[in-house]
This record gives sequence, C-alpha cells and structure tokens, in this order.
Amino acid sequence: MRGVSIIGIGQSPVGELWNQSARQIAYTAVSAAMADAGITTADALFVGNMLSGNLLDQEHLATLVADFCGLHGIEAAKIEAACASGGAALRIGTMAVASGFHDVVIVAGVEKMTDTVGKDTTAGLATASDAEYEALHGVSFVGLNALLMQRYMYEYDLPIDAFAGFSMNAHRNGAHNPNAMFQEAISLDEYLKAPVIATPINIMDSSPVCDGAAALVLVPTERVHEFVTGHHRGAVQILASASANDTLAVHDRKDPLFLQAAQLSSQKAYQQARIQPTDLDVFELHDAFTIMSALSLEATGFARRGEGWRLGHEGEIGIDGRLPISTMGGLKSRGHPVGATGVYQIVELVQQLTGMAGANQVKGARLGMAQNIGGSGATIVTHILGA
Repeated sequence: MRGVSIIGIGQSPVGELWNQSARQIAYTAVSAAMADAGITTADALFVGNMLSGNLLDQEHLATLVADFCGLHGIEAAKIEAACASGGAALRIGTMAVASGFHDVVIVAGVEKMTDTVGKDTTAGLATASDAEYEALHGVSFVGLNALLMQRYMYEYDLPIDAFAGFSMNAHRNGAHNPNAMFQEAISLDEYLKAPVIATPINIMDSSPVCDGAAALVLVPTERVHEFVTGHHRGAVQILASASANDTLAVHDRKDPLFLQAAQLSSQKAYQQARIQPTDLDVFELHDAFTIMSALSLEATGFARRGEGWRLGHEGEIGIDGRLPISTMGGLKSRGHPVGATGVYQIVELVQQLTGMAGANQVKGARLGMAQNIGGSGATIVTHILGA
C-alpha cells in the first residue's frame, strides 16, 4: 500500500446559497482544489452527498459534477453514508490511491439543503435514522439527539449550561473564518436565552441547515514532488483512515450514551498512525449537536465517561487549549452541509497543519484528527493527518 498525501484544497462559503445550484457550488470547491494542486484533470472523482435525491430530485450527482467541471472520461461516483458521506468519500479516495488503482483523485463533498421547506429538509435528514423504528414514529433527527442529551444530563446530574462551552468555542472560532455561515461570537447569556428546538436542545446547541462544498486532491506520497512547487505551501499526509459502524437505531445499542463506532474507528486510526490520543494537536470533531461533542471526546479517549462536557466548560478546547476542537467554527458556526462536512473538516485540518489557518492557527500543529459521524453514531469515519 502506498502513502497518500493531500496537495490541493478548495471550499465554497457556507450559507443559504439560493442563487447557486449544487453543481455550481461543487464547481467552486473542485476548481479551487485543482488550481491549488496545479492539475487540470484527474483519474477519479468521488463525491460525498446525502440528500441530492431527496431534496433536489438529482441522483447521478458525481457524474453531473464531473461534467460541469470538465472532467470527462474519468471515474466518478457518489458516496453516501448519511452525514458521514464526506468522510466516507475521502476513505474511498484514499484507498483508491493507496492501492495503486489511481494516481490523482479528487474528493469532494457537496450539499444543497436550503431550497426546500423546513419539513421536507427535516424529513430528508430523518432518512439517516431507522425508517421503520424511528422515523416512522415521528422521531426527528434533532429529537433523537435531544433524547440522548436529556439522558446524559439526567445520568450525570448536569445543569442546563453544561454544554455552552462547545457552542461558545465554535462561534468564537467561526468569527475568524471567512467561509463560515455564522461569523460572530456568542456569550453565555445568548446561549441561555436561545429558543429551544427539542428539549433540552436549543438553537445554539444545533448546527444549521445550509449549503456548501469542499474538495481535496490526493496523490501518492512518493509522487508529491512532481506536483508541489517551491511556491506551494506543502503537502499533508493521510496517516490513518478508518471507519466503523454501530446499530442504526439508537434503542438497539447496549449503551446509547457511548459512541461505540467512534471508539472503534479512532482506535484503528491511532494504531495505523502509531500515535496516542495525547499526541494530537487538533481534533475536528462532529459537533452537529453539542451532546455529540461530549460523547465524541469520551469515546475517542480524551475524557472519562460523563466528563466530556468538562473540556468545553473549563475552556480546554480553545485554540490555545489542551485539545483545540472546531478550530474554524465546526459544524455549529461554519455550518453543516451534511454530505460536505467531512471534507470541510479535512480542508480545515490541512490549513492548520500547513500554517494557513490565520487568526485560528493552532501554534505548532503537526498532527490532526477529523471524525465524521453519520446518523446518530451509526457510521463514524476517522482520519489522522500529519504535516
């Protein structure tokens, strides 16, 4: 197996991009990544996306994007793993290059979520849950996370502001990200006064519905010198790529408050990269809801059970903290265009590991991890990158 490196990144701003179609948003990211890498074509394009069929009546999406980007005659495939589609697309792309099947692969993620009314978008997102045993009974995706958060607060006797630190950190970092949907810091008072969506989750606990696309260019590490010139910031190596699943329905799990797939995929990734959790300089976790931040930190080895919330509450997750997370705003502030999120996470890690994160730069960052969650923890993809 060959080593795999990232030589190009691109992204669109995240927001309500009503004046652009999915193919146009994807073009923004893909063309930027290709220009960054100095390439004019590729062997394959893998596109992470969850909702194009449901919300846009458009399947065959990867070929559509390839066509619009002028990438004719290459392999193109859409990769779907609910909200982990972006991470799953990167894993497919990584395996394609590592195996020797392809030398130059473009991985993209794109989602267009704001052209439909709220109930249709909510119904689309619910397809990430168990259709017969969860969605059929009216349990929305935010409802499932609210049940988890309520149980967590009950089990560990936590106050209503226990999770505020995650949201405040994300917005503080997003304020300095020109591509973030929300570029404004929030106070504890604003968090506490935010409207409740599904008790106990309020608006500040939840990532927004939005549009966006991000893209990467992958090549064999042994061939990086052929692409990277003296004016390029340098490549970032993919040191680990791992994925694991859990039961689709939350009620089928032995312990609903433990992300088994997060533990399994992160352990596989640590072993591949030959590192310990404490070696990481930055962690882009999947903060679709603040409860997921706490559960992720516990499952990946950064906090004991019931204490993941403390890292946010005690300020250990800031840019200068023990474990910086959501460094460019995360899903909460940058936004969560679901099929694109996993690729945005990697783009932002590349920025950190190459010293291009601006005001949000984590000093001396050399190792970073990204974890992309599909459903309520049913598919979890973990990547570790090294400068």
